[in-house]
This record gives sequence, structure tokens and C-alpha cells, in this order.
Amino acid sequence: MRRFILLTCLVGAPPLTAQSTPPLEQRDVPPPIEDNSFLIEEAYNQGPGVVQHINTFLRSAGTAGWTYTFTQEWPLRGQTHQLSYTVPVAHSAEPSARGTGVGDLALNYRYQIGGGEQTGFALAPRLTVLFPTGASRRGFGSGGTGLQVNLPFSAELPARLVAHSNAGMTYTPRARDPLGNTAAVRSYNLGQSVIWLLHPKLNLMLESTWTSTGEVTGPRQSERSSELLLSPGLRAAIDFSSGLQIVPGLAFPFGIGGSRGERAVFAYVSFEHPFTRRAP
Repeated sequence: MRRFILLTCLVGAPPLTAQSTPPLEQRDVPPPIEDNSFLIEEAYNQGPGVVQHINTFLRSAGTAGWTYTFTQEWPLRGQTHQLSYTVPVAHSAEPSARGTGVGDLALNYRYQIGGGEQTGFALAPRLTVLFPTGASRRGFGSGGTGLQVNLPFSAELPARLVAHSNAGMTYTPRARDPLGNTAAVRSYNLGQSVIWLLHPKLNLMLESTWTSTGEVTGPRQSERSSELLLSPGLRAAIDFSSGLQIVPGLAFPFGIGGSRGERAVFAYVSFEHPFTRRAP
């Protein structure tokens, strides 16, 4: 179940995106949920003057291990540019590294292309620096500074559907294992999701992710493991007159193919609100 922790911290964990504005023909209904997916990155940055605080919690079935992440997203002079950071905290139940610890801190920058009312699509390349704040000797971090790139693409489809695609890579030139051995490792991720806007304030979600993760196994040696997950879920929205929006969500990732038998519960809640005074 440890690969679930890696997936949450390095791939979906910083879900970094918001739902797009609805097409003009849908303006007679309330706007859809402007929030994040769970394991897949949507290609929409935060709107101007709005900050989001995202909390996720993942518990692997059959173990006492869990992962919690906190992400905060800030627009940078409008919606085109966005800065965010993610702090993961994990609990390990493995005999060699029992306990709770902070993982590797992620600092993210994203540039959004498209996403306007008429386009129906958006692209948002992301660059992330992963700082080795987690204790690698206990399995909570990579042991070295890493770079991650991810390319999210989002497209509006007929029948109130929205599709999101991801492709990315993480490179850590001097990763470290619990014994102190170092090696260069690369990890890759692909993802696809479809979201059904069942109601402006209720979405049904189906996400799938594939990850190929490199791990240090000895001095300048590494090996690769892969994981394929399917995750059905749903999210809702609660709006307040102050501009605050609270979005709770729940998903149930499970392994397919060679990852069959892996199961987890994924809980999500975000708080989104203006941080600047709106003009009257």
C-alpha cells in the first residue's frame, strides 16, 4: 500500500486546478463547482482574487497507514499564472519505519492557456520543485531535491461531461533510500478522468491513473514499479453569501490489472474564498 502514498504526494496530491466556467448556453443555471479533482489535475488555475485551501486524506485498506496533504493555491496577477505549495504528512505502519512524519514539500508554478468561455478547453503546464524535507531513512521522503513536470489538458464535452488528461515526469538526481544509498531515479505518470456535471452543485467522477515509480535499491542502483488505479467518486459544493465555498468529496481508488487487490478510501474538503475586497 505504500505506492498509494507516493501517488498522493507526487502525482495527484497536489491537485492544482479549478472547474471551468460553463458555456454561454448554460448560463440560465447556477455555475458549476469550481474546484479540484482528486487524483487528476484539471487545467484551470484559481480565479483572480480567490485563494483555495485543500485538504486530502487517504487511508489504504488493510493497513494502518494513511496520508494527509494540505495545499494552498494563489493566483499571481490574474488567472494565467498560479503559485501553490503542498505539505504532505504520512503515517507508516511498516515494521521498519513505524510512526508519523512530514513528507517532501512541493512548490508549484502553473501557466494556463485557454479556458475562456468560448474555447471549451484549457492547457496548464506545471513545474514543481520537491524539497527533501521528509526523512528518507523512515520512508517519508526521497532524500534529494526533485523536479516534476506535468501537462494537464481539460476539455468540455457534450451531455454535461468534462474530460481531463495528464502526462508527467519526476526526476530526482540524488534520491536516497533508508540505508543511505543514492541513485538518480525517474517516475512517470499518466491519467484520465471524466466528470459528469449531474447538478451544478453535485458532480460524479471517474478517474484513472498509471504511475511508474523509480526507487533506490543500492549504490547507484534503482528499480521500477508500476501501479494502475481506477477511482470512482463524487463531490458537492456548499456556497455562502460571503463568497466562501466549501467542497467535500469522497472517492474509492482500487487497483486493476497487476495492481489488483489494492484498495483505499480518499476523502477531500476544500475552502475557497476571496482575499481581496470586491468592487461594489
